[in-house]
Amino acid sequence: MSLGEKEILHVARLSALELSADEVREYGKDLNDILEFVDSLNAVSIHGVPPTSHVHGVVNEFRDDVLKDSLSVEDVARNAPDFKGGGFRVPKVI
Repeated sequence: MSLGEKEILHVARLSALELSADEVREYGKDLNDILEFVDSLNAVSIHGVPPTSHVHGVVNEFRDDVLKDSLSVEDVARNAPDFKGGGFRVPKVI
C-alpha cells in the first residue's frame, strides 16, 4: 500500500497539520516506509498461535477482600486539626 500526495494531505488535514511541499514529500516517504513495514508483517505465519494480550505469562494476583474494623470516630477526630459534626472542616476555597 502506498499513499500519494492527496492522501498525505488528507491525513495532515485530519491531524490539523499544515505541511509544506517539502514536508509532504518527506513525511509521505516516511509514512509509506512505515506502511510497507506493517504490510510485510502479513508474511509472518501466525497459524496456531493463540491470541494474547501480553507476551509474558504474568497474571493478576488478587487478594481476598477481608473485612477489617475501621478507626472509631473519636480516634479520627483526635488526629484531625478541625473536626466538627462528624466531618473534617477545611478552609473555604474559591
